[in-house]
Amino acid sequence: MSVERASESMGVLGWFKSSHSGSGGGDCVEVATGGHAVYIRDSKVIAAGGPVLRVGRTEWAAFVALTAA
Repeated sequence: MSVERASESMGVLGWFKSSHSGSGGGDCVEVATGGHAVYIRDSKVIAAGGPVLRVGRTEWAAFVALTAA
């Protein structure tokens, strides 16, 4: 797992809002896939060049399996 600063190259990723995010616009977690990684960001801080969490696809699958149980 790593944390990166948002960059222009991350702008080409297809981001989507988590279904668990609030509908009021304040609590938005967004996820995108690219290459061998899954990227997670907080939409409130991304405009300011905020951090983006990068995890491997295997680790993401394990996380999703644990949260679905």
